[in-house]
Amino acid sequence: MKLNIAVISGDGIGPEIVTEAEKVLERVLEKHGHSITYHDVYMGGCSIDRFGVPLTDEAVSIARSCSAVLMGSIGGDANTSPWYRLPPEKRPEAGLLRIRKELGLFANLRPAYLFPELADSCPLADKNGKARNFDLIIVRELTGGLYFGARHTEEKDGIVTAVDTAVYRDTEIRRIARTAFEAARRRRGKVTSVDKANVLDTSRLWRRVVAETAEEYPDVTLENMLVDNCAMQLVREPEQFDVILTGNMFGDILSDEASMITGSIGMLSSASLNETSFGLYEPSHGSAPDIAGKDLANPIATILSAAMMLRYSFDLQQEADEIERAVRAALSDGYRTADLLPKNPDEAAALHLVRCSEMGSVIAERI
Repeated sequence: MKLNIAVISGDGIGPEIVTEAEKVLERVLEKHGHSITYHDVYMGGCSIDRFGVPLTDEAVSIARSCSAVLMGSIGGDANTSPWYRLPPEKRPEAGLLRIRKELGLFANLRPAYLFPELADSCPLADKNGKARNFDLIIVRELTGGLYFGARHTEEKDGIVTAVDTAVYRDTEIRRIARTAFEAARRRRGKVTSVDKANVLDTSRLWRRVVAETAEEYPDVTLENMLVDNCAMQLVREPEQFDVILTGNMFGDILSDEASMITGSIGMLSSASLNETSFGLYEPSHGSAPDIAGKDLANPIATILSAAMMLRYSFDLQQEADEIERAVRAALSDGYRTADLLPKNPDEAAALHLVRCSEMGSVIAERI
């Protein structure tokens, strides 16, 4: 198979972590007789510096012509970067919102599971004397809700008012609900739909449409949970969750919370899919400008995102499995980037501290 992939290295640590994902991809694809062609695309701050906008029409066209997009990270320090002195529609994140809309990437899948080797890095205390053991996936609607509704800021009589509009259509909710129920069928058969139906009209519609969709999946259990309760339950008992289904803003917040209970946000991969096999694959963390260019970043989330790309966009299940096993083997052999080191100095001393580029090589060697 020949794979054509658009690559958005982006800003900050993006180029470093994408390089390591490419290293692992090339190793597994060569082993199985596949070839890969990368098509570089500028998006985010690097596109602003080069073209004056966070995403060009040409970049969208290149991405659309490929079978998938692999992305690093975009953006910079909001307090110091000149990018954040621009109008909101010209800032780096506007490019990400646009490409999601242009490519129809409505379903964001973010798995969160705890590798046994990283049990000491999990901030949650042991449960009943046993290490935590959870495996969940957040299915987040990605092209609707508050992030895509009409917005404006106005001043009248000396008072400044900002307005953001949350909008959901029943068709959008039904589409993402089916994605979640299909995922649950392949897992443990449970969907937790998260909303704020005690306050918001959009959430009341969400709950009704999800309930209607559940009737199509009698083999899947549905429960409803308010978002504030879900935030508490994730740090109380993440083991209770299988598939969490939620809207755009709630999913953004909850997935970041879920990433931290895995031991590090550097471990959380993600896939953003449209209604075909096309997807954009990226780590769930940001651009970490404070460590950019220092070879300190954790590339595992990006490497696991590349595995998701092989699985969802190219149906290369064996190759995806091999990447995930190689990550597990590297961790089992004691290799850690700085963010994964346990706080106990004696435990940390027994491990192998490696840089970003070294971790990529260690994983590639275990393919």
